[in-house]
Amino acid sequence: MARRLASVGYYVMLPNLYYRQGVMEIGAYLDPGVRERMVALMNTLSIDLVMSDVRALIDFLDADAAARTGSIGVHGYCMSGQFAINARFPTRIAAAASIYGTYLVTDRPDSPHVQAHKTKAELYFACAETDPWASMEDVETLKRSLQSSNVAAEVEVYWGAEHAFAFPSRTAYQKASAERHWERVLALYRRRLG
Repeated sequence: MARRLASVGYYVMLPNLYYRQGVMEIGAYLDPGVRERMVALMNTLSIDLVMSDVRALIDFLDADAAARTGSIGVHGYCMSGQFAINARFPTRIAAAASIYGTYLVTDRPDSPHVQAHKTKAELYFACAETDPWASMEDVETLKRSLQSSNVAAEVEVYWGAEHAFAFPSRTAYQKASAERHWERVLALYRRRLG
C-alpha cells in the first residue's frame, strides 16, 4: 500500500505502531493465533500515544531534505483509520482518510466523530457495507455528526464490500472497491496537497 502511494510521487512513511511492544512482524493474518495477538496489540494503543508518534514523524519529515515542506496527508486502514482522523496538526495536515476505520463513533471524548469537528483538514471516510467494526448505524451517526458542522468531509459507503476490502491478501478483498478507494484518496491528496 505504501509503495503504491509512493509510486505516484508522494513521500510516504509507514510507522510500526507496535514498536513499543518490540514487535517487528506480526505474521499471517489468517492464522487465528496471529489475529488474537494483533487484537491484543491493538488494545495497547491510544490516540494520545499515536499522536506522539505522528509528531515524531512530522519532525523526521521536516529534517529530511528529500521531503517537500508544506501540507501533508494521512490515511489509515482498519484500526488506524481513527488515528488518521484524530491527527490534528492544523498547520501541516490538510487531508485525512479513514478506510473502513474502527471505533469511529464511541462515547469517548476523542471519538473520531467528535474530533472531526476540530480539524481544518479535508476528511474522507470509506465505509464497508458489512463491517463488524463499524455498523451502518455508526456510519449514519458519523454522517449526521459531520453534516451538523462545516467540516469538509465525505462519508462514502462501499455497497457490497466487507471490512478489509482493500487488502489483496485478505479474503474480503474486492478489486473494484479497492481501486475506488485509491481513486478517492489520490483525488483528495491532489486537491489538498498537489
